[in-house]
Amino acid sequence: MRKEPTQRISRKALPVWRFKGALESLFFLSIPVFYGILMYFYDFPQWLLWVFIGLYGILFLFFVWVIPSVRWRRWRYEVHEQEIDLKYGVFIVRRTLIPMIRVQHVDTEQGPLYRRYGLSAVTISTAADVHEIPALTEEVADNLRDQIAMLAQTADEDE
Repeated sequence: MRKEPTQRISRKALPVWRFKGALESLFFLSIPVFYGILMYFYDFPQWLLWVFIGLYGILFLFFVWVIPSVRWRRWRYEVHEQEIDLKYGVFIVRRTLIPMIRVQHVDTEQGPLYRRYGLSAVTISTAADVHEIPALTEEVADNLRDQIAMLAQTADEDE
């Protein structure tokens, strides 16, 4: 059986993913708000509003603390001469091998949140899909992009 990848993404991913989780959880806030509005016009039980608020609190903690922590602990990658090995996932853990010979191009990208924390993502494009290694420091991302591009070029020349 193949060894698991050993390289981790930056720990700075946690605040970024927590912020995104807080934004995503706002969608669920609409349920207690909507029910509270209905309570104002109709005679609905107040205890149900407290249940919805409690459930929202649990979901908020789940999106902001649990999922980002598990996601960070599970994310691993490794670049070998012949392939790139990725392992990631929260509930379903995926293991992806990308042959170097299939790599078409490699990019680094950085949105406003990543820029604020000095992070970048490396995207690896193949004919079938685009794979991403998220939340790497800018220096690591640049070096990884260059390393993968060089190995992909070498693999292409060997064929």
